[in-house]
Amino acid sequence: MISPQNLALFDLDHTLLPLDSDYQWADFLARTGRIGDPIEAQRRNDELMDRYNAGNLSAEESAAFMLGLIANQSRETLIEWQQAFMEEVITPALLPQAHALVQQHMEQGDLCAIVTATNEFVTAPIAKALGFEHLIATIPEAHDGVFTGRIAGVASYQAGKIVRVDQWLHELGLKRDQFNQVWFYSDSPNDLPLMEVVSHPVATNPSATLRQTAQERNWKIIDLFDDLLDAKS
Repeated sequence: MISPQNLALFDLDHTLLPLDSDYQWADFLARTGRIGDPIEAQRRNDELMDRYNAGNLSAEESAAFMLGLIANQSRETLIEWQQAFMEEVITPALLPQAHALVQQHMEQGDLCAIVTATNEFVTAPIAKALGFEHLIATIPEAHDGVFTGRIAGVASYQAGKIVRVDQWLHELGLKRDQFNQVWFYSDSPNDLPLMEVVSHPVATNPSATLRQTAQERNWKIIDLFDDLLDAKS
């Protein structure tokens, strides 16, 4: 097997999707009455999203709520929830612009992976729908096939994304520094640790904070979903 010469890494939420799958998952469960008090769940979800955008949300705090949503539920129930969520929320948000960007790298023979803080249960079917073989996501801890509500290992969040990428590459018998070029596409300043160690950081649909940072550092900026913004204006 010939080792790929280049590596392309992609954040997921607001990068390849025009939404946040973590937030939307919690919102979906709340508004469809699948979890406790819908009003309280949506209030907590909004609070965590505001803190994430401000860059002051820890992985542990996020997990306590987000992974708590799937804790102690049967696999049959979770699969039903997951399929309904994909059909109602995610599939309509899988847009051709994102597919084209990913396909460009795959056709070049680059090793491609999604690197997301959102948990693996929510994101595995999304990664598959986008054509990815490799997904690096926060892993929900499970005992006897039942999620506990805690994180297993290192969360794929902020500097933890570097750790998880390097662990994944090690499992493949590869190292980050052996690639000629490494891209990382992201919308969020929470991903600055990984963006700062790749050869090609690309601010993708960036937040105002990341856009300013990218402009100051002469990083490439792309807006995949400009047409959506135009439609809302």
